[in-house]
Amino acid sequence: MREDICTIPVSDAFETREGCPICRMYNMLEERALNYIMGAAMMEPDVRIETNHLGFCHNHLSNMQKRKGSLQLALMLESHFNEIEEKAFSTKQKDNKKISPFLKSCFVCEKVEWGMAHMVETVYLTFEKDKDFRELFLSQPTFCLKHYERLMQGAPKSGLKKYKSEFLTGLSNIVSKTLEEIKGDLKHYCSMFDYRNSGPDKDWGNSKTAIERAVTFLGEK
Repeated sequence: MREDICTIPVSDAFETREGCPICRMYNMLEERALNYIMGAAMMEPDVRIETNHLGFCHNHLSNMQKRKGSLQLALMLESHFNEIEEKAFSTKQKDNKKISPFLKSCFVCEKVEWGMAHMVETVYLTFEKDKDFRELFLSQPTFCLKHYERLMQGAPKSGLKKYKSEFLTGLSNIVSKTLEEIKGDLKHYCSMFDYRNSGPDKDWGNSKTAIERAVTFLGEK
């Protein structure tokens, strides 16, 4: 596979071949964004303007709380609260509509989504142009349901042309196989609680991890 600065992080995510490669891309981008904002970036004026305006979602705030840098977080929150007060509570007549934007935005989410859009487009373009990557993509063990939907919905407007049908069919086959495997393991897991299957030698097979795999397959990102 021919690699460059755009394709290297994508190929790295796919070469692991364990779980959903798009989840790995998301996790990498999220970690980079969190490290960035919890580092020296929080003192950069243009970054502080963004964090003051966008704030952070609860999920990313919880993550930031667990990291080193409580002073950085406190400083960002202080100036963010100043902006909330100025934009939504500075008049005698309080306007609830001015609160809504602060509840729906997140600096980290926006940075991650920007990166995801570019990386997903790289997936399409590389699949179209690179035979080795097509084989790598089609040999993936699974994609989570949420990222399956994203890839399917984005394909019609992507750089896919000649290999669009192969992309869509291959992706659907991978996810359909995962779905059937998890369904079977969940059914087997439930059956193991039947009194007729009791005993020290009962065979759980792969069903012991069925719940965890089902939750992961549904996807959180």
